[in-house]
Amino acid sequence: MRIVLVHYHLRPGGVTQVILHQAEALREAGEEVLVLSGEAPPLAESWEGIPVTVIPGLHYDRYRPSADTTDTAESDSKRRAASLDLAKALEAAISSRWPSSGGTVLVHVHNPLIRKNSLLAGALKALAGTFPLLLQNHDLAEDFRPDVYTGCQYPENCHYAVINSRDYRFLLEAGLKPEGLHLLPNEVGTLAVTPGLPKTRYLYPVRGIRRKNIGEALLLSLYLPKADTNGKVTITQPPTTEQDVPAYRRWKETAAELRLRSEFEAGVGVSFAAVMGSAKAVITTSVKEGFGFSFLEPWTAGITVTGRRIDYVCRDFEEAGLKFDSLYRSINIPAACTEPEKLRKKAEFALSRVYAAFGLPLPPNVPAEVDRAFGSGSFFDFGIMDEELQEKVLRLTAGDKTIREQIRRANPFLENLANWQPDPRAAEANREAVLASYSRKKILVLLLETYRQTLKSVTQTISRRKLLERYLDPARLSLVGMSESNTVSARELS
Repeated sequence: MRIVLVHYHLRPGGVTQVILHQAEALREAGEEVLVLSGEAPPLAESWEGIPVTVIPGLHYDRYRPSADTTDTAESDSKRRAASLDLAKALEAAISSRWPSSGGTVLVHVHNPLIRKNSLLAGALKALAGTFPLLLQNHDLAEDFRPDVYTGCQYPENCHYAVINSRDYRFLLEAGLKPEGLHLLPNEVGTLAVTPGLPKTRYLYPVRGIRRKNIGEALLLSLYLPKADTNGKVTITQPPTTEQDVPAYRRWKETAAELRLRSEFEAGVGVSFAAVMGSAKAVITTSVKEGFGFSFLEPWTAGITVTGRRIDYVCRDFEEAGLKFDSLYRSINIPAACTEPEKLRKKAEFALSRVYAAFGLPLPPNVPAEVDRAFGSGSFFDFGIMDEELQEKVLRLTAGDKTIREQIRRANPFLENLANWQPDPRAAEANREAVLASYSRKKILVLLLETYRQTLKSVTQTISRRKLLERYLDPARLSLVGMSESNTVSARELS
């Protein structure tokens, strides 16, 4: 079989790592592979032996000077023509790689449903009659991300793949068929760790983007185990996107002002293996993930994962045999330490803005649901607050021992954290479970079976309205990372 892997770019990151693993595994299995990208990989040595062809039309719109994303009839006509040109460029690259017609060519596209390239949806529709298509989704715009919501109907009568069971269930409910939708988790490799380093860090190995909930990681620094007098909560990398930089900079300034046991950018100019080698544990406080590498990878190096649980991610891993005894579902903050009415108003405003950006009226039940989740009760989860309210709580907690103890008593996880020590036997059991279910060998079997199924024709379409209804649950709203860019209007739902 001849496999074409397609993505907007190959810059370091989660999706790029998935594509590289797939390409390597397929090549090792004797399959022919071609990677098409909007730009050459910056780390070319990682792609040695894997053919990569650059198609400039695949790049993000903002990096294509000729991109026209306005909505006039004239620009729509130009976009359709440009989409056909992109389809021809993709087809030409495939023909150049394999001039003969011997063998089936399957096109596997990563993350095509988010609006990063306004030409891709049209190009895929043009290619659908020529090649079997598998559209693998790592993120979905319907999940509170109207700023990347495409105005086009999603490609019909092709196969889809997702990386967690929640997205699988939602897409089935939105119209896809079991024979045309595939659950395709990611390969998890064994982390390399530099041995012999002091274990002083509670490491958060991420870029400090807003949805990673950096304020909560700093709150945890106030409750580190008593025995770890030198322990620090450590963020490894700064954000690279403009919308994330101000919040990150504010957290750095606040941490310095409050003299929190924390450090930032510990991974800059240092090998990842060395940074991981200094970790007593890996923490995660993220409020949203697609696959959830952070819940799996550390165990392969014998490092415990602790922090905030994301149910829809962790349930899949628990089905694979992992146990997450060091995770919490919420950090309950007493109402007296928050501003409940401000929180409720912020939530209602955010939801009204999101629905409007998707072109939907606010459902009549939403205000009541917001009141239940955000407007009443004795405690509020720190993770649902925005950065403004989180900073207020952090300052109160850092400055008042009575409040700090009150929050500790309200949260069993924080009570237990005072005397926490890693459990080597539990870490080894989770390591074995990760390697058994997410090894290259296991994922390759799933990938090849998915390709065999993709060769079969299927008649199906996605109802975007039904998909929105599944994701836009007020009870799932977290104000962390909610951006003014969500005011970008979406086109009318078709």
